[in-house]
Amino acid sequence: QVHLAESGGGLVQAGDSLRLSCAASGRPTSEYAMGWFRQALGKEREFVAAITWNGGFTYYADSVKGRFTISRDNARSTLYLQMNSLKPEDTAVYYCAADRVDTLVRVTPMYWGQGTQVTVSS
Repeated sequence: QVHLAESGGGLVQAGDSLRLSCAASGRPTSEYAMGWFRQALGKEREFVAAITWNGGFTYYADSVKGRFTISRDNARSTLYLQMNSLKPEDTAVYYCAADRVDTLVRVTPMYWGQGTQVTVSS
C-alpha cells in the first residue's frame, strides 16, 4: 500500500505558474504508475496527467497539454506537476493518484491523496 500527500496548491493569478508535489510513503514509488486528477466545484473528477513507473511515458488531458508537465523522482518518492500559463478554468482540487497498472492510473487508480486546492483568479 502507498500513502500519498499533496502540497503546493494556492491562489494565483491567470498566467502564473505553480508546482504541485505529491509525497509518497509506504511501498517504493518505483512500483507504481502515478498521476494527477482534478475536481472543480460541481463537476466530476477528471484526469489531468500520468506518468509510468520510470518516467518513460507521460500522458496529458488535452486541456492541459503544452502547459502542464508531470515528472517524478523515485529516489525522493515524489511526484510533481508543473503548471504554467494557468487559467481560471484550472481552478480545482488537485489529487495525486497511484496504481501498479499504467492504464488504470489514468482511469481508476487504486490509491488517492487528500487533494490540494488550486485557485486561479482572472
